[in-house]
Amino acid sequence: MDVSAASVDPWTEIHRAESEKRRELVLQGPSVDRRIQSGGLDPTIYRLSLLNYLEISQCPSLTEVHGDIGRLSNLQSLILCRNKLGSLPQELGALKVLRVLDVSANELRSLPDELSQLGELNTLNASCNRIEALPGGLGRLAKLSSINFSKNEVRLLPEELFSPGLEHLSAIVASENRIEELSGDVQQLPALKTLDLSNNNLSDIPAALADCSKLKEINFKGNKLKDKRLEKMVNGCQTKSVLEYLRAGGRGKGKGKAQEPGAKEESVREKSRKKRADRQQKDKEDKEDDMEDVNQMIVKVLHVQDSASAFTVKVVPQVRDVRPYIVCCIIKGMNLKPGNALKRFLMAQMKLHDEICEKRTTATIATHDLHRLRGPLLYDARPPKMLKIVPLGRKEMSAMELMRQLQFEAAEQRKQKKRQNVSGLHKYLQLLDGKENYPCLVDAEDHVISFPPITNSEKTKMRKTTSELLLEVTSSTSLQICKDVMDSLIVKMAELNKFTFDHKEEVVNDAESDLAEDEKVSDPVQQADQEHGSPELLVQQVRVVDTDGNLRVVYPSRTDLNTDVCNLIVIR
Repeated sequence: MDVSAASVDPWTEIHRAESEKRRELVLQGPSVDRRIQSGGLDPTIYRLSLLNYLEISQCPSLTEVHGDIGRLSNLQSLILCRNKLGSLPQELGALKVLRVLDVSANELRSLPDELSQLGELNTLNASCNRIEALPGGLGRLAKLSSINFSKNEVRLLPEELFSPGLEHLSAIVASENRIEELSGDVQQLPALKTLDLSNNNLSDIPAALADCSKLKEINFKGNKLKDKRLEKMVNGCQTKSVLEYLRAGGRGKGKGKAQEPGAKEESVREKSRKKRADRQQKDKEDKEDDMEDVNQMIVKVLHVQDSASAFTVKVVPQVRDVRPYIVCCIIKGMNLKPGNALKRFLMAQMKLHDEICEKRTTATIATHDLHRLRGPLLYDARPPKMLKIVPLGRKEMSAMELMRQLQFEAAEQRKQKKRQNVSGLHKYLQLLDGKENYPCLVDAEDHVISFPPITNSEKTKMRKTTSELLLEVTSSTSLQICKDVMDSLIVKMAELNKFTFDHKEEVVNDAESDLAEDEKVSDPVQQADQEHGSPELLVQQVRVVDTDGNLRVVYPSRTDLNTDVCNLIVIR
């Protein structure tokens, strides 16, 4: 970006978004923070009425948001995390189509009651603040699916949080607060799957929790419960065991108590009915256990003991200023030949980009056919004119030419009738605005195989015959985000590989993915094994080092892939 232009117009991103009628705007990091500190946030931002995604993050100088934000009537996602916000304006309630609100890691002490007017809100993240009480009217958020207010100072869970009207609420994360009681009304949440109340001040867990039919994951660790056996169980047992204990009424319930006057013993018929119901329940649980065994997914981690033989990625110092974080690993045993296996994998990758990667703003995934590249790799930063790549579906060109072409295509799309929204990778162009160098991953033959967050190379793209993959996750935010995304990607790959194995779809080779003659097999048994493979995945470590060979990160380490997926077994 031209220095003189920047001095005249310090908020180029906002004014460009206004002139180009953009739907998404991301402002984050030290550069934005310095501008906010010197003159505040440009009020022009509140005129961008076409925005459906707005992120302002990692700006400690941002202590308040003006009420004019309520004028952004088309906002669907508002990300205001990792700032120093002390309060939120009540005008947020005017954002009638808002689906995602993330105000985590600020200094909020409360949330406005007007949030209850957000009828389309699906996800609310207010973790890592100083909130003492949740806002009123939560029961009116009929489409709320996930709420996270962990690491706050909340003492009481409002009754409205357990309203039957919250029929889509599947996740409540309220760890590290001061909560003293969990109401038995929690059973009124029909979709609840995840409940995290770890490290609070609970003394009891209501037996009614066992009546949440879809509950799969609970966490009550770090609470001093009166029932010491239950306390031991929540610190070491699986969700199913804890719920069974609660369902049975806890230890010693009903024993050693004298009957109240006038109490009658249960009839023989009633006892028989109970025994029959218990037997049916046990049979059902045994079947579920059998199904869990059948549905188990296995991931084996190959630890590279000899660093000299390890697959490595060398990182140059220049990437620090553009996209500093990268983790990689190698996957073996992925079967993409049958049916729509490849399509399902690519669609899953797109979904991860939209969700956990927050539309590529926090991280970007790249997947490569390992046999079509040569290691070791170099994670480099090059001037746009010098960076040459063969983008997916295009001819070779420089990064500068590619960016211009994509910007032209984006402009053409916006000119189409009734087509204001720009889709595809055109959304991510602004992530490289003002960068002197662009990040790229280069193989040993100096082929650029990845240009994050824009595109991969046609040279290493995935095919049906791909069985060994290089996975790459990059981020400008943090190394931990890279690891979290990689964990999620591998879990999803394990699920897809298991699905492919179970369904035994027909193998159809297209012209591009046909095996080479020397790779084809004539033995029917070997061919069937090659076609349908095994559900197990092997994850091989990749080391990321600096230019002097010093280790920066290895993935997966022994602390990675520690997921809570109940049917995933990680063998290290």
